[in-house]
Amino acid sequence: MRIEILSGASEDLLEGYRFYERQAPGLGAYFRDSLYSDIDLLLVNAGIHRIVYRKHRALSRRFPYAIYYSIEADVVLVSAILDCRRSISWTRRRLRRT
Repeated sequence: MRIEILSGASEDLLEGYRFYERQAPGLGAYFRDSLYSDIDLLLVNAGIHRIVYRKHRALSRRFPYAIYYSIEADVVLVSAILDCRRSISWTRRRLRRT
């Protein structure tokens, strides 16, 4: 099994990195590394997470973010990495674009 991070999810990750880096220097790098660690865990745990808005949703262990993904054959497709503090309607609209 392998993981593919789609362009929308890469943009989400970059947006989160920038947000946390503005909060404190170095925090953005910690955020990025933490989320990549959570994504790497999908190699072992893919498919066990609850389905929300037609995607599996894995919650980050250290930040209030959710990783939305699907599984196709032997590939985990990460389609979005979203801040859980956003409104439900915003999240729903964002996931419709994936």
